[in-house]
Amino acid sequence: MSDTPNPLLRPRRKPQSLSQEVVAALSAMIDNGSLKPGDKLPTESEIMQTQGVSRTVVREAISRLQAAGQVETRHGIGTFVLEARKGSNINIDPATITTMRDLLALLELRISLETETAGLAAARRSEEQLQEIREALDLFRANQQAGGDTVGPDFRFHFAIANATGNRYFIEIISHLGMGVIPRKRINTAELAHDQQASYLDRVQREHEDIFEAIARGDAEAARAAMRNHLTNSRERLRRAQQEAESGAAGNAS
Repeated sequence: MSDTPNPLLRPRRKPQSLSQEVVAALSAMIDNGSLKPGDKLPTESEIMQTQGVSRTVVREAISRLQAAGQVETRHGIGTFVLEARKGSNINIDPATITTMRDLLALLELRISLETETAGLAAARRSEEQLQEIREALDLFRANQQAGGDTVGPDFRFHFAIANATGNRYFIEIISHLGMGVIPRKRINTAELAHDQQASYLDRVQREHEDIFEAIARGDAEAARAAMRNHLTNSRERLRRAQQEAESGAAGNAS
């Protein structure tokens, strides 16, 4: 029997979130070789029991590991560890996306990229992939109502749509950008838009629902239009905020 301690059973620290704690535990098992490329992860039930968390938390954690390129889920079989990625050729460092100008430039890229992912997802998605998109939306709403994290489920929603295209290049780009693609991960977009946080998130969720409904119907053009509307709205809120910030700075300097 191996003497290597199982990170899933270690005493719980105070985590940023329950799902992040599960991510850290599973990542540690991958890093120390307890789980090797090709190995199957413990089942959802096993992780729930050892970590003392809900199935929703486990699924969010696995989605994050998928987004990081550490694991892949084969429906009906399980989730397996992937080979470590070699150096990425995408010369975009999410850590450098820190200003409103950066976020606006990234949103322009996302409008082009994710408009098409939505259309392809509507044409190609499986029922399992549609369910994954639905679960991300449900988690967003549940966390919003509980005052919890909405950035993770928001990214999971966009990543699930990219995954439903079946095109690994879309998946890799969204995965590489990570949760930094969600503007409020970087700045308080609701405050910048002079909006109440609850109202702001309600509007985001309605836009998400429009995208989901079009994908569920298999209406590729409607899905593209809904995604473009969602991301364009995000860009316009940031653009107005940037203009106000620059006007304020100019006024203070005069």
